Amino acid sequence: MSDVILPVVDLDVFLSASPDSEEFAKECKKASDALITFGALLLHDSRVSEEDNSTFLDLIEDYFAQPEKLLKEDERPELGYQVGVTLENTEKPKCAADEPCLKVIARLDPAERPLDITAHSPDPKCRFFWKMSEKPPYETQYPGLNAPNVVPKAEGIRERWTPIMEKWGSSMKTAVEGLAEMASIGLGLSRQAFKDAGRYGPHLLAPTASDLVKYGEKDTILAGFHTDLNFLTIHGRSRYPGLNIWARNTGKRIAVKFPPTGRYLLVQAGKQLEHLSGGLIKAGYHEVVAIQRRKAENPDRPLIRISSTFFWHLSSDYDLAPIPELREKARSVRADTINLGKVDLDEETTYEPMKVGQQVQNELRHIALMA
Repeated sequence: MSDVILPVVDLDVFLSASPDSEEFAKECKKASDALITFGALLLHDSRVSEEDNSTFLDLIEDYFAQPEKLLKEDERPELGYQVGVTLENTEKPKCAADEPCLKVIARLDPAERPLDITAHSPDPKCRFFWKMSEKPPYETQYPGLNAPNVVPKAEGIRERWTPIMEKWGSSMKTAVEGLAEMASIGLGLSRQAFKDAGRYGPHLLAPTASDLVKYGEKDTILAGFHTDLNFLTIHGRSRYPGLNIWARNTGKRIAVKFPPTGRYLLVQAGKQLEHLSGGLIKAGYHEVVAIQRRKAENPDRPLIRISSTFFWHLSSDYDLAPIPELREKARSVRADTINLGKVDLDEETTYEPMKVGQQVQNELRHIALMA
């Protein structure tokens, strides 16, 4: 396990410094460089409330502590599970049978590889998707990816649900959109380039739950080795560890650790950003595994690991194709990487032009969420 420390990018600098200042430009370049090199970073945002995160985690723990019969009422498989709940043993880790992904694992040093998923059944995790999108002023070609939200019916949860989800989701969305602007500037694009492309995206507050009573044995795979299909993923602090990521050029498995105190969020690049940047920024590989923790740490709470996650998407009808200047830089970076003898986890990829909605549907089929 690597002791690599992820770069920390300060959103406060972006929000307070003059756009003409050296400090502003330097922090934006730090953001884009971190995404190119690591595919991930820690984002400091003093507006983030740990109390809001804790309230959110309490709600999601209570929700997933319900009987499965009640949870199943919130499933929407006909919509590719893109709203409502996805129960355990439904979503398959794409890398379990995806040849390019298996080649990535094979190129890693055996000591740095993820836990073996080649014979892995669907992930024993549950998830809830709560859409936080702006309705587009046009008729989308992908209504199933832009369906209305599902509100749980259970008394004691229903009343708390929408205000808590909206409050924490808004914090996450605001933070990740600020980071998207920083990355745009750092890459030499206009400030709004990424943010405008995602204005009408079907963004998802996506808490993921793992029952540590059933699946808490050490090294149980909770979410198998994979990348995220969206543009940027942002995480709040979890009550349980277990998230491992792989930086693009190190070939090392990194156990994600938040600073012990402070208002930090983890940001990871997804496949939409990889596609749009022509591979300059690669989607980050990661897994979640069970790490034994004593029940006594939270004796009055359900023993459920919740990841406080938000998936930020490009608009479904956006034309997804590599930005030419980023694609050229990607080729240069790849050549330099190979010449220096460093590890590039992925083989060279061709990014075919398509609608974002088509890209999402393709990925959902890979992980068994859409027929």
